[in-house]
Amino acid sequence: MANSKYEYVKSYEFEDEIMQPNLIVVRLDGRNFERFSEIHEFEKPNDVRALNLMNSCATAVVEEYPDIVFSYGFDDEYSFVFKKTSNFYQRRASKMLTLIVSFFSSVYATKWKEFFPQKELEYPPSFHARVISCATLEVLQVYLAWRQNACGVRWF
Repeated sequence: MANSKYEYVKSYEFEDEIMQPNLIVVRLDGRNFERFSEIHEFEKPNDVRALNLMNSCATAVVEEYPDIVFSYGFDDEYSFVFKKTSNFYQRRASKMLTLIVSFFSSVYATKWKEFFPQKELEYPPSFHARVISCATLEVLQVYLAWRQNACGVRWF
């Protein structure tokens, strides 16, 4: 669209830049994973294969995007913390969110057989995500403590 008569359409895009010096977290979560885990007969309360698959996907995300300096996950959820000075996709929340969640989802489907060699993937998993903007390191610590507390409460 660059330098075309349709370039004006870009002016309709929503501006969603996370301003410096805020820290950026992208948190993704399995969409309807209770059903997904039932259909795929995950062991309750925590299927080690499913957790290892999630960890492998998170590792792939961290390796793919070097601006991510920390990740934390449990069950069907992962949080990815970007370095404070990151300018990843000009800090546009929508770009960061869609790249991370789509990459994670595709890695999950691709690696399925590695962790579930005897089990067919009945339907593709889907994840939703959100961007959290933390004004200070203390806010980030509170966020991570909240997610750690949720870890002890949830199961699928």
